[in-house]
Amino acid sequence: KRGMSRWTILVVDDEPGMQEVCRDVLEEIPGSSVVCRDSAEAALEFLDSEEPDLVVTDIRMAGRDGVELLQEIRHAVPGLPVVLMTAFPTVETAVQALRLGAADYLIKPFRPEELLAIASRLLEDRRLRSEHRLLERRAQARSAAAPVARSAAMGEVLDLARRVAATDTPVLITGETGTGKEVLARFIHAASPRAAGRFVPVDCSGIPESLVESEFFGHERGAFTGARERGIGLFEYADGGTVFLDEIGELPLALQPKLLRVLQEGCIRRVGGRREIPVDVRIEAATHRDLEAEVEAGRFREDLYYRLAVVRIHLPPLRERPEDIEPLARRFLEQGRREAGSGSLTLEPEFLEALKAYAWPGNVRQLQNVIRRAMALAPGPSLGVDCLPDEILLAGGAREEAGFRARVARFEREYLERLLRECGGRVQEAAERARLPRATFYRLLAQHGLQPQDYRPAPDSSPPNGGR
Repeated sequence: KRGMSRWTILVVDDEPGMQEVCRDVLEEIPGSSVVCRDSAEAALEFLDSEEPDLVVTDIRMAGRDGVELLQEIRHAVPGLPVVLMTAFPTVETAVQALRLGAADYLIKPFRPEELLAIASRLLEDRRLRSEHRLLERRAQARSAAAPVARSAAMGEVLDLARRVAATDTPVLITGETGTGKEVLARFIHAASPRAAGRFVPVDCSGIPESLVESEFFGHERGAFTGARERGIGLFEYADGGTVFLDEIGELPLALQPKLLRVLQEGCIRRVGGRREIPVDVRIEAATHRDLEAEVEAGRFREDLYYRLAVVRIHLPPLRERPEDIEPLARRFLEQGRREAGSGSLTLEPEFLEALKAYAWPGNVRQLQNVIRRAMALAPGPSLGVDCLPDEILLAGGAREEAGFRARVARFEREYLERLLRECGGRVQEAAERARLPRATFYRLLAQHGLQPQDYRPAPDSSPPNGGR
């Protein structure tokens, strides 16, 4: 069984008959989608928007030949295997192709099993390398994937999530928008035996109704206008892993029986196809809607609801778990710091108190955006209340206090700058004038982002006024 792989194979040949021969052979590989182009230029245009798993190209073509295409691919997509075909073989051409990085070399006319064997071997190598990288990423992400759960409510959520992760049982995650439903779904996947497989999130509200079936289940070539090649759907793509159906309450009523069939029988049928294709996927779904009310209103199938909600996990809103606000804020701060490559940042106590006093109608997602905004506005290495938006300050009654603290901070910075200028950047002398321990003076300088060396005179200048 091929497991989680889905293959896109690009065939480049200016003879339509050879394109069809290659397509017929390569589509025998399970899960493969074959795309044909008639020139190197058309192939490179395709590569600008998509990355196939294998390229099979003729050498002699009008315009740029296959060897030139190979060189372009080596530069643009390192590691992408390329098989060269030619009806005019020479030792020199074969040696040049292999030296330039061709994965293999086929002489026309070739037997179909030759092409099939080469393509299958190269794709299997690619699968093994991909699985190795996935396993490494999963191992690194498992500890970081766990949602924050300092509160008792979230502790119960995570306990249930860990228990259900060991099974293949469908899970329905409910909760307000922004509570972290996809984060919890990813945690369940990462803690499951499917962790090395793909986690495929699908926003059911973001796909046009006319395209939902094709996106979910794929389509055969010629199934509808514009379907020039076979398309692999998201369920087939996630084979061996997890499909996360976000906002499942938005799924069109007409498609719900087909999803129910996948849950019941574990197989799909591509649009325009007749063959049943088995898929091994775990279904997780999420919604902010009351699906029981949707069932009563006739907008959601009752049998599908009970299939999806075998285990139901409700995520409480952030306002009901204030103990999680501080650890969440610190996690988002650390994530933002790593992404920006910046130094250490701290959260001032007043900043945290203002966060805890707010009701968070946008839940965890809103908190993450507030931390990002504060990091962008922070004048120094700490985040204070002056970095918070008005709605949070006013809700916590912190506006007047924030203004006072901002004025104090400006006075403090100006005082430190004046001391450094008068003492020529000599910290010991400046600390003595301020009647502060040297360590405390250094801490204040760091808090305001001041560097003593910026205030030291040039070598040929006279000592500043007041210097000793």
